Amino acid sequence: MQNKKALIWIFAVLLTLSAAVYQRLTGPTHPQRTKVTIGGQTHNFKLLRSFDGPAECPIAISVPDPEVTGTLEYRIFPQKVDYIPVPMTREGGILTASLPHQEMAGKLEYKIVLKKGAEQVGLNNGTPTVIRFKGFVPGFVLIPHILIMFLAMLFSNVAGVFALFKIPSFKMMRITLGTIFVGGLIMGPIVQKYAFNELWAGIPYGWDLTDNKTLIAFLAWAIAYLFNRNSESRYWVVAASVVTIGIFSIPHSLFGSQLDPATGKIIQGMIQPYLQLFF
Repeated sequence: MQNKKALIWIFAVLLTLSAAVYQRLTGPTHPQRTKVTIGGQTHNFKLLRSFDGPAECPIAISVPDPEVTGTLEYRIFPQKVDYIPVPMTREGGILTASLPHQEMAGKLEYKIVLKKGAEQVGLNNGTPTVIRFKGFVPGFVLIPHILIMFLAMLFSNVAGVFALFKIPSFKMMRITLGTIFVGGLIMGPIVQKYAFNELWAGIPYGWDLTDNKTLIAFLAWAIAYLFNRNSESRYWVVAASVVTIGIFSIPHSLFGSQLDPATGKIIQGMIQPYLQLFF
């Protein structure tokens, strides 16, 4: 039995790490990787898609060739207006320019065009990159939130596999419920308040996917707990575990809070991917 539990823990750790890495790397705020070839040389870049500084957002790319010049073009997202061009300055092998600071949850979309002689190319084939501005979240708030939510995913996976192999899982289920409550429903709103000046943007106040998927996970485990109070019902535990790993595999910050530039109010960016098809 002990060997089986040890293997389950190892499997759960690997599954949790995989889901966490996938969630982070596929999220719309993770730096966008792209590359471009100009003057016979290929350059790889990471383009910012999230910024929490109090001033302008610096955009810097490494292009050692001194004959290459660059222009940063930006506009408020999702408005269909002309792009504002900003010449990039060269500091050694680095081309730099800045995006103007935006209010919390405000977004800009920007493009970078490189030129060498008569050759001109746009990064990402000219497709704009969307960047969201947010308030600074201090480490003493953000780190506990991330750690507790990671533990919640880990305990959820362990509880689910325990139930699947008919190993008593009620204790692990209670721990999972508790960590989701603390990490997601207490620490999560505090992070949201620092980042976007809102404690909760999920149901019934909005459709922020990050808040709502936390709520769904908590409800799934609350239901499993209710059905296991008097007698063990492992099917509910397995179901809650599957729901949790599924929703926490959704890219982080997808359909997240977004400032409506017309009203100045924070809405949810559920239509962002579709707007980008037309603007």
